[in-house]
Amino acid sequence: MRTASTYIFGAICPAEGKGAGLVLPRCTTEAMNEHLKEIAQAVAPGAHAVLLLDQAGWHVSRKLTVPANITLVPLPAKAPELNPVENIWQYMRENWLSNRIFTSYTDILDHCCEAWTKLVDQPWTIMSIGLRDWAHEF
Repeated sequence: MRTASTYIFGAICPAEGKGAGLVLPRCTTEAMNEHLKEIAQAVAPGAHAVLLLDQAGWHVSRKLTVPANITLVPLPAKAPELNPVENIWQYMRENWLSNRIFTSYTDILDHCCEAWTKLVDQPWTIMSIGLRDWAHEF
């Protein structure tokens, strides 16, 4: 499968060790809107989520519909080290997604879904990888 791919849209809450994610075929504003809905449903009643984002076009589109319980915080361009979820992607690649031969598009989807499920089943991993002291100063 040289040209088939899929995308994991994921958000983590390092304080609670939780995550909300979707595996989608494309990175678009529409996909991001679906992801925001998924995050909004995962936020505890009465709580508010702050979502750190890079400057990808689908993250900053004016066509985004941001739920009332989410605030988007764009990070400076070309600064992936500020976003803890980048370390999550690296962890998932190193442990569950790299060096695999996928037999079909469905196989790619299955592996991505399985990797995300493994991650959210390990809250301590989300906490240890995702916590940043500076993020608690806002």
